[in-house]
Amino acid sequence: MEQINVDLTHQHGLMQARTRTEIRSMLRHSGLRPTRQRMALAEILFGKGNRHISAENLHEEAMVQRVPVSLATVYNTLHQFTDAGLLREVAVDGSKTYFDTNVSDHHHFFVEDDNTVLDIEDDRMDVNHLPAAPEGYEISRVDVVVRLRRIARG
Repeated sequence: MEQINVDLTHQHGLMQARTRTEIRSMLRHSGLRPTRQRMALAEILFGKGNRHISAENLHEEAMVQRVPVSLATVYNTLHQFTDAGLLREVAVDGSKTYFDTNVSDHHHFFVEDDNTVLDIEDDRMDVNHLPAAPEGYEISRVDVVVRLRRIARG
């Protein structure tokens, strides 16, 4: 069986390779049992470096790789990985959600023409002058999604 190298150590948004054994260890360390389906989905998710993927796209990739998993299981697994801190959820709008393997603090471009999400480099954006949180609350994270569309030619 081919070994897939995966790494979930994020340094400046870059991912380094880890072995399947390390993926199993990473899941256990995150409090998740490394079931066959979780392992298969983790190998697909993290085997291609940093990426943004929807549940539907991950399900399609799983089907191509002959991983027998339902779309509901893919959704459940993505949410479990997110809750465990292995993924970051990026809500583009009410109907579009992507999952980001880069869990560091960063912002995103959303390309409307082809429904893709791209990372904004850290030094290209700064969020200042946030309002104070209401009493009894604290700001946990700021997510900025800059929507792009191609310039019409002609």
